[in-house]
Amino acid sequence: MEKNKRGIILMNLGSPDSTEVKDVHRYLMQFLMDKRVIDYPYLFRKILVGGIIVPFRAAKSAEAYKTIWTNEGSPLVVLTKKLKDLLLQNLREPVEIAMRYGNPTMESAYSKLLERMPDLGEVIAVPLYPHYAMSSYETAVAWAKEVHAKKKYPFKLTFIKPFFDNEDYISALSERIRPFVEKDYDHILFSYHGIPERHLKKTDPTGHHCLATVDCCSIDSVAHATCYRHQCLRTTKLVTDKLGIPAGKFSHSFQSRLGREQWLRPYTDYRLQEMPAEGIKKLLVICPAFVSDCLETLEEIEIRGRESFIASGGVEFTMIPCLNLSPEWLAALRRWIENYEQGSRTMVLNNEVLEKKR
Repeated sequence: MEKNKRGIILMNLGSPDSTEVKDVHRYLMQFLMDKRVIDYPYLFRKILVGGIIVPFRAAKSAEAYKTIWTNEGSPLVVLTKKLKDLLLQNLREPVEIAMRYGNPTMESAYSKLLERMPDLGEVIAVPLYPHYAMSSYETAVAWAKEVHAKKKYPFKLTFIKPFFDNEDYISALSERIRPFVEKDYDHILFSYHGIPERHLKKTDPTGHHCLATVDCCSIDSVAHATCYRHQCLRTTKLVTDKLGIPAGKFSHSFQSRLGREQWLRPYTDYRLQEMPAEGIKKLLVICPAFVSDCLETLEEIEIRGRESFIASGGVEFTMIPCLNLSPEWLAALRRWIENYEQGSRTMVLNNEVLEKKR
């Protein structure tokens, strides 16, 4: 297939269209009604989300979004658009963006590519999630496939796989962190987005590996291909090894939990309150599960996390920005796309991963 027959779509999570409560309400309904985010039966999910969670959460979330909103709009959407524009400067193929929830939609991205290239033969979709989770990477891929099949688009659809241990990603993330660890600090916390423990077990193809033992993530298993926890710990190890950060100077945690069930631990908000009493006064925080700064990094960590840490006795709190538009991150994305065009399929998703029964 000729190069000019391909198009690229960068896929990210999404944001409300504005900070108005009605827009936040609509966004949260779409997000939380996703069966891979809250995986309860439809009727119960509808009552829980539409009758309890969103009515009480929409106004509060709207206020949170107002603290990070820019003149250009949502940081996540703005950064993804700018990432697209920068990639276009170095790629021959057209590039569009799509959000899993909100706008721009997957349909609009497909349509824009076809408008530019009526004989489009293939779309390379890049889910901007380093780690595999059913509530992030999996739902983005499944949704893109569903839209593709429903609309009967004529082109082939290919996905870049999770890149949690890819050398280019690890190098880009390490270079983002390096200037901060070269200065005086006590500890660096790798804060990943949390998921319910139930999700981890649900995506375990063996049915018995994940969370079965304390050290399950360090025991080789086919489950690691879809094990979010293993992949997060792997990212932390590769980055800290590359930067030479000693064992006592770093740890990991999980943020952004919802509800009362057991999520992956330790919890970031708890750790931020506990660390000052442990002698950690100068803290660095990085959120590797996100490639673009968003509500979870800018409001939850940079604002509320900082307040909590300082109120608990901390002295210095530094949130390291996400990869955003860093040159190393742009180079990594460009290299994956160019390598695929040259015949390498090392970064392409094995579709069997998503074909397993739920």
